[in-house]
Amino acid sequence: MLFVNSDKIKSKPLPSLSENTFLRYFSFAALYVAQGIPEGLLWYAIPAWLAMNGKSPAEIGSYVAVVGIPWSLKIINAPIMDRFTYLSMGRRRPWVLFGQLGLILSFLSMSLIADPLNNMSALMILGFIVSFFEVSQDIAVDGMAIDILPVDQQARANGLMWGSKTLGISASVAAGSWIMSHYGYFYAIVSFSLVISVIILVPLLLRERPGEKLLPWTNGEASKAAEKIQLHSWKGIFKSLYKVFFLPVSFIMGVAAFSYSFGRGLIDTVLPVFTVQELGWADTDYSQIFATANLISGILGMIIGGFLIDYFGKVRMISIYMSLLILLACAMSFLKSFWQNDIFVTGFIICFYILLTFTNIAIFASAMQLCWKRISITQFTLYMAISNLGLAAGAALLGPLKDLFNWEYVILCYIVFAVVMLVAIRFINFEKHQKRVEDLEIKHPDINIG
Repeated sequence: MLFVNSDKIKSKPLPSLSENTFLRYFSFAALYVAQGIPEGLLWYAIPAWLAMNGKSPAEIGSYVAVVGIPWSLKIINAPIMDRFTYLSMGRRRPWVLFGQLGLILSFLSMSLIADPLNNMSALMILGFIVSFFEVSQDIAVDGMAIDILPVDQQARANGLMWGSKTLGISASVAAGSWIMSHYGYFYAIVSFSLVISVIILVPLLLRERPGEKLLPWTNGEASKAAEKIQLHSWKGIFKSLYKVFFLPVSFIMGVAAFSYSFGRGLIDTVLPVFTVQELGWADTDYSQIFATANLISGILGMIIGGFLIDYFGKVRMISIYMSLLILLACAMSFLKSFWQNDIFVTGFIICFYILLTFTNIAIFASAMQLCWKRISITQFTLYMAISNLGLAAGAALLGPLKDLFNWEYVILCYIVFAVVMLVAIRFINFEKHQKRVEDLEIKHPDINIG
């Protein structure tokens, strides 16, 4: 027959994220590429373009400072996302769509600045708005990952997510800089707006859980699993956060994350100053090696970073990574006679950042596993805020340390914070923590009442 009764044709919906492992990995990787694109453009490509066109360091610094403000407000955004949602479309998916759609519209608006070089105020304002939606998408995607990913897939997913973001940053910096140089600012921003527009199809077409609405006007209903963990009051959110964060394992994780980030912030600040001022490198030499190290570490993290953690365990791999980082720092400090050997220093930087990336993947996966799902966004963001505080504190320590010590001893100071992390991580017991979280669910059944 040439004609078929259309009433008999039934379209089968795509599997939801909770049902399909491949779609989970693919979705989170794609969404992290979407995060890397604005980060690469806002933080690297545009500042370089401004510098190339004669803008002063003060002007560029002001632009970067304004773009960075939304990242310091993550701890405010997170409870809002835990408190409010449209459950019939999923617990986190509406916020992911909000962030992704906001990125598209704000990017397109940013492209319409007629003369950005002579309209820095508009560039800062729209850069702030783009950054706000990037942060919103980042928080929502992390929350979805914690809610949807089984524990045994979190490490591998974090490896894919970290690597995908690195590729997004690298691609947007390389391609964005080239397009701006050859065709202009407008075409660079619009080009990446189109890429982000394609990526929005991922959260647009894939449900979190089966039976949920694809769009507000389509059929579907809230998942029972999502309804069970959704909080409906501010009191419930902050009471839950207090109780879970001050469980022993969770609190130790906060201390470990702060100490690790303190050391990382110190090294991140030491290396560019050390290589330029002590070793006589050009600033472009360090930038190129740093970019190469990040690209290599991102790709390796995507391929094997998560696999190693899944196979050997989070605590064991963090312990191995931290031990190797300590050995590398010792070698760099004690082998001063090799500092004029560019191959030695370059090898140190690349190996150090590969290990840092692998450690970051393991820490993120550990933090996810420790989160209480009813406040997963707020708790995970609190860990990240503690880490960011450590990064800032470590960076600020460079000046006082350099006033007191020579470079070899400044580098050696990293070991103090790495050892604290190495010791603290040995007290992380995921099974014991999960049992205590389950006890909280039993002891405080009223905590979810609005």
